[in-house]
Amino acid sequence: MPDFSLEKEMQTSGHRLVAGIDEAGRGPLAGPVTAGAVILPEGFYHEWVNDSKKLSESLREKVYEDLIADKEVIWGWGLAEAGEIDQINILQATYLAMARALEALSVRPDAALVDGLPVQGLPVPHRAVIKGDSLSMSIAAASIIAKVERDRLMRAYAIQFPCYGFEQHKGYGTKKHLQGLKQYGPCAIHRKSFAPVAAATGGVQ
Repeated sequence: MPDFSLEKEMQTSGHRLVAGIDEAGRGPLAGPVTAGAVILPEGFYHEWVNDSKKLSESLREKVYEDLIADKEVIWGWGLAEAGEIDQINILQATYLAMARALEALSVRPDAALVDGLPVQGLPVPHRAVIKGDSLSMSIAAASIIAKVERDRLMRAYAIQFPCYGFEQHKGYGTKKHLQGLKQYGPCAIHRKSFAPVAAATGGVQ
């Protein structure tokens, strides 16, 4: 289970407020990439805060509601739309979403812990942590914020674009999604620079 060991290391080196940052949605063929940023209060405990991928959708939603209801939890989220992903590529768009999540916080942290590899353009010093969402409580909380916000967006898009099944697969390249792409072509939220989507348009982006 994640804990506060990494946060305490950062605080020992002089960074009083430490935010956890994580993203959701790098791999899908449609929809935005989102990021969450969370600063947890000292003494915070929640038995289910963990890597969002290890939680069921219903449990993620419950933990999300607990997090945002806690007035001592400082949280924010950001996104980069499909069009931005096509313009600047998914990696740069992920960096952008993370920076936007950080800017959405009501308090600027002194530093951040980021899941994965180092991030370009983040406006505060940061430490990249491989599998950070399984190690850091703050990153785990951020992973839940990012995932739930993205899933809610994709369920809303499913109403707007009902022929792809976004409410089920959230934009990932499942068999149902690929069948929808083949039958109907891409919609406004498809990432046209991604190969399966480009193939559905005859290679024209």
